[in-house]
Amino acid sequence: MKKFDFKRIKLRKINPDEIDERFLIANLYVTQLIVFLAAVVLMLFQKPDLRAMFSPGSGYTILLWGAGFAVAVLLVDLLVSRWVPPEVTDDGGINEMLFKNRPLWHIALISLIVAFCEELLFRGTIQAWWGPYWTSILFAAIHVRYLQHWLMTGLVFSISYGLGWIYIQTGSLLTPIIAHFLIDFVMGCILRYRREES
Repeated sequence: MKKFDFKRIKLRKINPDEIDERFLIANLYVTQLIVFLAAVVLMLFQKPDLRAMFSPGSGYTILLWGAGFAVAVLLVDLLVSRWVPPEVTDDGGINEMLFKNRPLWHIALISLIVAFCEELLFRGTIQAWWGPYWTSILFAAIHVRYLQHWLMTGLVFSISYGLGWIYIQTGSLLTPIIAHFLIDFVMGCILRYRREES
C-alpha cells in the first residue's frame, strides 16, 4: 500500500487576478449546494422537528434579535475598518470580486442562499451536536481566506458564536438566518457601491 505524502500538498494565496468572475460565482453556488446537502444528510441522523426549528414564533422578536445582532456586527466592522490597517482585514480581494459587478438583486440572492445554507448546516445541525463554541471554531476554520489574520479569524468566530447564541435565545433558525442575510447583504452593497463612487 502506497503512503500518501502530505508534504506535497502546498497551499498558496489566491490571486484574484487569476480567477475568472464566472468561476468564482459558480464556485460559490456549488459550495453552498454542498453545504446544503451536508446539512440534509446530517438532519437524517438527527431527525429534528423542522416546524419548531423554523417556527416564526413571535415574528417581531425574531426580526428584532436578527436585525439587532446584524446592526451590532456591522457597527463593529465599521470601527474595525476605520481603525485597523487594510492589510489586516484583507481577504485577498475575493469579497470585492464577488460583489463589485453584481446587481442589487444578485447581492440579495447570494446573501440569502449563503445565509440559509450555512445557518442550516452550522446552527441547525452541527450546533446540536457540538454546541456553539466548537461549531464556531469549525465555522471560522472553513473561512480559509481569513485564517492568515488573527483579527479576522477572531471576528468570524465571534460572529458565529453570536449567531449560535441568538438561535438559542429565540429557538428559531430564522433568527440567525435573518442576521446572516443582513450582514452579508449590507457588506455586499458596501463593496458594490463604494467601488462605483471611487
